[in-house]
Amino acid sequence: MDKKTLKISSIHEGDDHNYWAKKPYLERIEALEQLRRIIFGYDPSTERLQRTLTITQLKKD
Repeated sequence: MDKKTLKISSIHEGDDHNYWAKKPYLERIEALEQLRRIIFGYDPSTERLQRTLTITQLKKD
């Protein structure tokens, strides 16, 4: 791979545009989510809201 050469092309060129244009929007969103998880990582522990527990001592009268 020559790192000195950069080729810029339109998204309308090639088969990718036609392929994704034929897919339903839900399938496109699922593919986008899969790419997001691959790029930014996936950690199931961050999928949920964090819970904060506080322990307090009762005062005896």
